[in-house]
Amino acid sequence: MTQDHIIEMLLAFIAADDDQPDTKARASEDAFNEVALQLFAYQFENNKPFRQFSVQRGRTPRTARSWRDIPAVPINAFKELTLSCCPPEDAARVFMTSGTTLGGVRGKSYHPTLSVYDASMTRGFKQYFMPDRDRIDMGILFPTETIMPNSSLAHYLALALAHFGTSDSGYMMQDDGIAYNRLFATLDQAQMSGTPYAMLGASYSFVPLLDEMKRRGLSFALPEGSRMFDTGGFKGQSRELGLDEFYDQLAAGFGVPREKCINMYGMTELSTQFYDRGNAICPSVKSGPHWIRSRVINPLTGEDVPFGETGVLVHCDLAHFNIVSTILTEDAGVETEDGFRLLGRADGAEAKGCSMAVEEFLKAAQA
Repeated sequence: MTQDHIIEMLLAFIAADDDQPDTKARASEDAFNEVALQLFAYQFENNKPFRQFSVQRGRTPRTARSWRDIPAVPINAFKELTLSCCPPEDAARVFMTSGTTLGGVRGKSYHPTLSVYDASMTRGFKQYFMPDRDRIDMGILFPTETIMPNSSLAHYLALALAHFGTSDSGYMMQDDGIAYNRLFATLDQAQMSGTPYAMLGASYSFVPLLDEMKRRGLSFALPEGSRMFDTGGFKGQSRELGLDEFYDQLAAGFGVPREKCINMYGMTELSTQFYDRGNAICPSVKSGPHWIRSRVINPLTGEDVPFGETGVLVHCDLAHFNIVSTILTEDAGVETEDGFRLLGRADGAEAKGCSMAVEEFLKAAQA
């Protein structure tokens, strides 16, 4: 299949079942497998390092029978090799990881078009964060795309603002950080007018905001329908907070119940995001739309762990079509009936297994 055919197929698959927004109304396993295997064949043909790794694993388009048979590429391989089906110089956008591991080396995801990424983001965001309304007043606690053109999160939040924000929405950042006075005036206005308000940003952006509110003796009672959105954890960019403490402080500071504090789990190595249904209980259960599937595996064997036991998360994201669709993360998780619980970074034997998987991939891909 050509790239154009792949894009057309994926856009149609993402748009399917538009009249059934509930996450349980997913595309069937057979339909998902059909698309996943066509993508595998496309990536096998056009992505040489991935092809060599797949052959070493004994997996080819002829032998793979389901998405579970597609070899999972360790995410640190993105930092060592160029993984792209199109020539990297032809990419319309390159998203890069933060470089917080491997001595600051940044992994890259090459996107020949953003049409699939954008379709994935907007449909998933609507389904999980905005199921009850089309637009809402928004404040963004993150830099713009102009400032961070290689940040997938900057692009994600720009899409949220453009597609789901009102005309009064905007960025609450300035050159030296959060524009506190402007943000607090906006929150006051929302509180007085009764207009629901949404705050979106990296998790670590909320920590200095909460600290400044405490310093000024401020708290807010945002109107019913307001909601909070955080993602990415703290990554050494702010003081660490436990999940319960973090969401308790959000709820107390802004008057938004914890079940309306939504966490998004995403990464540069994916084009689709996972969400929870609020954080009344932590760790919350994450789930994704019908074009992504997850497994919980033992990274030393590659086999699924028994249901309910801790392992390392593997995601198969059909929207990440140009690079590789199936990735081995370094995140520990536990499978649930309707998704998985994210437990943080893998350690111990699981972390060792992830490192060994990276070594195996690099050895095969560079052979």
